[in-house]
Amino acid sequence: MLEGMADGTAERAAERLTAADLDTAALGERATLVQFSSAFCRPCAATRRILADVAGMVEGVAYADVDAESHLGLVRRLGVERTPTVLVLDADGRVVRRATGLPRKADVIAALGAALPGQSRDT
Repeated sequence: MLEGMADGTAERAAERLTAADLDTAALGERATLVQFSSAFCRPCAATRRILADVAGMVEGVAYADVDAESHLGLVRRLGVERTPTVLVLDADGRVVRRATGLPRKADVIAALGAALPGQSRDT
């Protein structure tokens, strides 16, 4: 398990999100990075840059920024208590990793590996 990117399966094993939940056109073909933000959150801007950069580096990965204040039902459903909160979803929209606060880019990349289908350790 990565520091700062907790395994989300233990506490919310059955939690799945849809594109409609996130007010986005579609989830990523392989994975989706989701950020819950708020208007006065200073670390949210840096988190936004990191997640958008990582999503741009990996084919089939989408990024969704969700305004927590406009999605209170989803915030409550997921137990989001502070911003930024980052979720990594697999291709089916299941939450596989979760973190709060400003993530390190390396941690996001590593956590994303847990969500990507067909990842093999053989080289």
